[in-house]
Amino acid sequence: MSKSVREYLQNFLDSDNAHIRFDDAVKDFPPALRGKRPGGAPHSAWELLEHLRLAQWDILEFTRDPKHVSPDFPSGYWPKSEAPENDAAWDASIESYRRDLKALAELVGDESIDLLAPLAHGDGQTVLRQVLLTIDHNAYHLGQLMIVRRMVEA
Repeated sequence: MSKSVREYLQNFLDSDNAHIRFDDAVKDFPPALRGKRPGGAPHSAWELLEHLRLAQWDILEFTRDPKHVSPDFPSGYWPKSEAPENDAAWDASIESYRRDLKALAELVGDESIDLLAPLAHGDGQTVLRQVLLTIDHNAYHLGQLMIVRRMVEA
């Protein structure tokens, strides 16, 4: 795979080309509103943040660790509470998301990895598929997070 394709993928993992960047979505999110579900919305900002983190972590770990066991679906991909326990939990979730996003970008940039080769431990998944899945999933839920943010701050 060409270097330019790898660079495009890395860019789309966290860019503002067509959608909001992660850091922009969570920047200065008011602590008192992190656990608030706006009327008619199924999730709070905390629930969406944790879902983003958990799903991205699972995709990354499945991609790089043949022994990884994914959480139960769907319960293992959502937090148990609507609100973070404290500010430290919110901050830790953000840092974990950033760390795993960086690791995915590094996988894409590693030219020794064939992005199109099926993962030996999978059933047809490739690194390219996993990265595209992450880009798509994150874009969807970051959009939801922005809607929740606007609804609770309105």
